[in-house]
Amino acid sequence: MAADESAPAAVVTAAEIARLAGVTRAAVSNWRRRHADFPRPAAGTATSPLFALTEVQQWLDRQGKGRETSTEVDLWHELRAQYGDDLLTALGAVGARLLGTAVEQPLAEPAAAALTALSAERGAHALYADLVERCIASTTRSGGEPMTTLALERIVAAFTRPAGEVAGASDGTIGTVYDPACGIGTLLLTAVPGAHRYGQELNPATASIAEFRARLGGRTATLACGDSLRKDAFPDLRADLVVCDPPVGVADWGRDDLLLDPRWELGVPPRSESELAWVQHCYAHTAPGGRALLVLPSSVAYRKAGRRIRAELVRRGLLASVVALPPGLMSNHSLPVHLWILRRPDQGDPTPTHIRMIDLSTADPDGIGIGVKDCAPTPEQIADVPPVDILDDDVDLSPGRYVTPHHGDYPVEYAALRDRVQSLARDLLDLLPELPAGPGRIEAAPMGLGDLVRGGLVDLDGTEPTSRTDQLDTDYLRGFLRSAANTRRSTAASGTLRLSASGAQIPQMDIGRQREYGEAFRRLAAFEELLREAAAIGDRVGALAYDGLTKGALLPPSAATSASSGKGESQEAQVQ
Repeated sequence: MAADESAPAAVVTAAEIARLAGVTRAAVSNWRRRHADFPRPAAGTATSPLFALTEVQQWLDRQGKGRETSTEVDLWHELRAQYGDDLLTALGAVGARLLGTAVEQPLAEPAAAALTALSAERGAHALYADLVERCIASTTRSGGEPMTTLALERIVAAFTRPAGEVAGASDGTIGTVYDPACGIGTLLLTAVPGAHRYGQELNPATASIAEFRARLGGRTATLACGDSLRKDAFPDLRADLVVCDPPVGVADWGRDDLLLDPRWELGVPPRSESELAWVQHCYAHTAPGGRALLVLPSSVAYRKAGRRIRAELVRRGLLASVVALPPGLMSNHSLPVHLWILRRPDQGDPTPTHIRMIDLSTADPDGIGIGVKDCAPTPEQIADVPPVDILDDDVDLSPGRYVTPHHGDYPVEYAALRDRVQSLARDLLDLLPELPAGPGRIEAAPMGLGDLVRGGLVDLDGTEPTSRTDQLDTDYLRGFLRSAANTRRSTAASGTLRLSASGAQIPQMDIGRQREYGEAFRRLAAFEELLREAAAIGDRVGALAYDGLTKGALLPPSAATSASSGKGESQEAQVQ
């Protein structure tokens, strides 16, 4: 019998691709970014793309992707064995070794030998970039020191390109780049050819990694250690491009010592608004005709304490654009953030007539910024807002307040979303396993996660822990690490959940029993992922229904029935 060509092709999510290939979802995100031939989404939504299964399988076969352990992973485990969770010191030692620089804690011989072999095979710059990427992913998963993610760097880089490529981008030549909170240099070293870079970083270990990255990448950079707000290392610098992902929520940022500082052109920032101190610091270092791009929490756009400074930004025409970005781009939280783009007017520049608001908040966080066009907003995601429309009692700079969602055909879109909700409801029920009653406790000796990591049996470098042995089921491991006891051990006083390798425990079971639990945990994980998609679609269909009903594009069920009945009666009367 011939295949039914009308049947829909099987599709998979990014998480399912990760399970298929035996890698983390972060690895799938990296493949999408690095490989131009990775399959494009075939269905789904911007936040939950779906890929054709056959295309994915063909791509994995061509690439030889699978569960084998690479030499780079072995090197990383040697680094973890020597330095533990101190990944910054490990990266510093690697950079020093590659550049022939002395450090206090040099690499042990096994790691040094592996590094020498890998750098000869792949090149020092490429290898170091991959290790930095692995460090960022590992820090993101474990809740370590916040780092600027590579996805965020790609987005910022896209908005520095000449106008015409990305709406809201700079159209001037960039000769100097400055980052006053440069961290390991992710934004400072963004792709701007030929520019000289200046950066300042409070942590010397972090600053050394930024320096190593610049030197290995052949980029000229001047770096300084210290607090940029309290002790500015470059007071006279005026850069063509300023980029910054500043620390957030810092109460003691030096306000009392800086009340008369000339950088506060728009007013002294309130004690609770450290982010607006960074905004003005960056603007003070922006050259005429230059731009400053800052990644800020979305709450900075509307908090009451910062209203006066926001009003001055708008009134003076210094704010060019605000871009709402999707959640999931930050290393230390999953909240949405904004990208503020400021401009310092040059002599003779016309007075701006609008501020461009761009809403990319529903974009796929794994896919956004993979290519220039993935950052280019559609017309429906843009609103050019006159300053007078913003200067009210709130001075709210949230793009979602001004960008109105566009719907072409309300009835068709609503019907499609409603059908999807019905399908999701069936799928959710199918995924949720039937779990019979148990004895109330598990009679098994506990195993410490720390012992499994030190023994090389568990990999903590991805977004989730992964087994490195056939005797430990990955889904079994992840499921038990979510137990109430392990969650309590991993929750800090601030309420932040951070997996504790030292305290987490799982029960010892034979591999057959592990797989039974693993299957149940897999179904629960798939259920949770589908539930998140259902929640997002629920928000969309609810907003669409309210909008359509209030605009007259949709009718309530009883009104629709009456309208249909009245139309039929009218037609019958005409026939008679």
